Amino acid sequence: MEASSPVLDFKSTTLYAVRVVLYTADTAAILAALDQRMADAAGFFDDEPVVIDASRLTDPVDWDPLLAALRRHRLPPIGVMAPDALADSARAAGLAQVSLPPLAAKLSSEAGAATPSSAAKVGGARTDAANGDAANADAPDAAAKADTLPAPTARKAVDVVADTGIAVSEPPASAGMAVATLIIDKPLRSGQKVYARHADLIVLGVVSHGAEVIADGNIHVYGPLRGKAMAGARGNTDARIFTTQFDAELIAVAGVYRSMTAALSPDIENKPATVRLTGDKLLVDPLDI
Repeated sequence: MEASSPVLDFKSTTLYAVRVVLYTADTAAILAALDQRMADAAGFFDDEPVVIDASRLTDPVDWDPLLAALRRHRLPPIGVMAPDALADSARAAGLAQVSLPPLAAKLSSEAGAATPSSAAKVGGARTDAANGDAANADAPDAAAKADTLPAPTARKAVDVVADTGIAVSEPPASAGMAVATLIIDKPLRSGQKVYARHADLIVLGVVSHGAEVIADGNIHVYGPLRGKAMAGARGNTDARIFTTQFDAELIAVAGVYRSMTAALSPDIENKPATVRLTGDKLLVDPLDI
């Protein structure tokens, strides 16, 4: 090896992760709910990194079966948020301690306050045993209202989607500025994923079966939506999904998801439609355009 050849380097990066919030230390209840919800999710969270949030717990957690169950469901655990009383056992199980800054924690708590009480949530789905949330470190202030911000400008994504790649919008310049809309002007094939971080997402083309689109804001698909779509990924209950041809595998808004296994009404199937969250229910309505 030549002396000038680099051996390794460190690069900064941003990782999207699902935050699994535990409200109980009852292993049987957690595993049962996890199995049920991952079956309902139809692979929506496959291979998403997971941060386990045990910060609300005081009872000991049996980490090994929980970690094994997460890996079995293709949810690789990358860290844990735990109080001091549980930190040693978490580290012994191979979990690194991570933390969210105050703004992200505030967003999580406010998003959770709007939901009905439950033992827990898993991977963004309302359930009886674990809460999916983005574990990125710089969530915007949840108290900020969209109508107090300047209108966002469009940002075009150029060559950001590889065969199995992920497109991620740039972070906001400051907490008081609206962020750009992420625009994808090419079809998304199976296995491709796009995450519009702190932004709306516009796709000019088909979202194929097996492709995933995720946005912290709204999602607009000007073409067939045949894959999976998650709007309001950080808990924005006002986010919506719009498409000119609705044929989705799975839809989600603010962590409430619905697997589209039942037959749709003729005025919605393969027609323009919008998805919105009302209470704890996802509604798919015809879109007159």
